[in-house]
Amino acid sequence: MKLHVGADIGGTKLAIRMTAPDGTVRVDTQVPSTDWEAAPVQEAARWLLSRIRPALPEGDEIAALGVGAQGCDTQEHCAHLTAALEALGVPATVVNDGSLLVPAAGLADGIGVIAGTGSIAVGATADGTVLFAGGWGWVLGDEGSAPAIVREATKAALTAYDERRPDDGLLAELLAHYCAADAPALARAVNDAPNPGTWGPAAPAVFRAATAGSASALTVVDDAATHLAALVGRLRARGAVGETVVAAGSVVLGQPLLANRLRARLGTNHPDLTLRLLDVPPVAGAVALARARHGAVTRA
Repeated sequence: MKLHVGADIGGTKLAIRMTAPDGTVRVDTQVPSTDWEAAPVQEAARWLLSRIRPALPEGDEIAALGVGAQGCDTQEHCAHLTAALEALGVPATVVNDGSLLVPAAGLADGIGVIAGTGSIAVGATADGTVLFAGGWGWVLGDEGSAPAIVREATKAALTAYDERRPDDGLLAELLAHYCAADAPALARAVNDAPNPGTWGPAAPAVFRAATAGSASALTVVDDAATHLAALVGRLRARGAVGETVVAAGSVVLGQPLLANRLRARLGTNHPDLTLRLLDVPPVAGAVALARARHGAVTRA
């Protein structure tokens, strides 16, 4: 049987879904993506197929592949990776992983916002030109992502410590997460392993502090929501179309406080937009791309 295969490559995992022509899900699985690199595209294509092909049920084959890939941040890069996959015999469509959200929601247009391991907003103009905002990585930005929230919260807690202001609960939550005895130990803990795998998991501690009434933590969350809303504004200023912002990612979906703050910011700045939290896996959007690609091959 020829299957429509979707792949969603994020910062920590590769989600793979394979469906029969009638839409029946045949495979739904995840594997780590910690060694994923979007370039060089030839190596990226081989990396992806080496993880997809072992998951194919015996006797089945790939009719077409839809891919949402972290790190494919320009149309040119996506086109080059598409060509690399097709050179290996697989009809494919490749987009940035943020571009999966709108088709996954069953919409023809809109703006996708991811806030998870990283953050990015993706939209398109009326003529189909893909637009990106953010996604520069946790060192430079990615505001609203788990590592960036922890980065800003740690800075806020240590600034308050330097100024000898009483802890409002944020420092205590961070100390507990990192099993650190005091502020200097916290600084060592985050600096000794400065990577998303060390910083990101501490994000729930920031939200616990915010929920318990920490003004410092609430400011960090508010700032994150403001930055995510600003990404949407930048895309609209460049011509992005659609009436719906589709949000996904572990932070915005897992932390209602951030989602509510983002909804409020959008309501103030863009009252004509509706925020929709994606209630299906983004890989469903990749399957939709695969189905469309297979249809194009069949018609050709």
